[in-house]
Amino acid sequence: MTTAATSAGTVTVTTRRGITCDVLALGAEGSPPLVYLHSAGGHLGGEPMLHRLAERYRVYAPVWPGYGDAPGEELLEDMLDFALHGSDVVTSLGVPSAPHLVGHSMGGMIAAEMAAISPASYGRVALIAPIGLWLDEHPVVDLFSLLPFEFPEYLFEDTAAGAALLTGGFDFDDPSAIKDFLVRNSRRLGTAGKILFPIPDRRASKRLYRIANPTLVLWGDADRLVPPVYARAWQGLLPDARIAYVDGGRHMVPYERPDEVAALVSGFLG
Repeated sequence: MTTAATSAGTVTVTTRRGITCDVLALGAEGSPPLVYLHSAGGHLGGEPMLHRLAERYRVYAPVWPGYGDAPGEELLEDMLDFALHGSDVVTSLGVPSAPHLVGHSMGGMIAAEMAAISPASYGRVALIAPIGLWLDEHPVVDLFSLLPFEFPEYLFEDTAAGAALLTGGFDFDDPSAIKDFLVRNSRRLGTAGKILFPIPDRRASKRLYRIANPTLVLWGDADRLVPPVYARAWQGLLPDARIAYVDGGRHMVPYERPDEVAALVSGFLG
């Protein structure tokens, strides 16, 4: 495995399995380490919450295979592959002590699986609106059935700002920009679909008992994608968990409420 410095704020790692990916690196060297796993949307809008967390922690935020320029997503086929890749990235980074583990949505799902496999490898765990459980009476919205213009209303309080964030400022009057956006989005959803399609349940409920780490389950109480009732479901399956809600928050609370979410996460991690 190798690690190489690239532009400021980014390192590139190659895992033992041979997957190369970029990792955003924020905060002062020597601060307590924190690993953050992004949602199915990827890294968006400059990641304001991560910058807030970086005031107290050394934050490492991997770009998931299928979300960056490098190939590698073809090597990830199931939930175990995703969890082991996350662990391999942490190992490749050479983090000097057990990092805290934070994940949002799909990233929360992967973070939980990583902690279930090796609880002693991590400090505290914070799961922000994690996907991964399924309640028949409260189904999670099928991401893969939504049309592009429908995403903002399920994900954001401010749908106009959310649409701009999801598209990354693309000029949709430019045919080449449209093509690039569709290719990028298709690749991302193709990767995410390996663990989220047809329903986002890979039987995490059978393994959560292994997470001995103190865990925060954080939810926007107006989440339309994954109903907030799931917070109690996660808490009921985790040995040591507490819940925090963001009043009026939707699924993308790390982007719309970065100060509030970062304060809740930091207060929990200590």
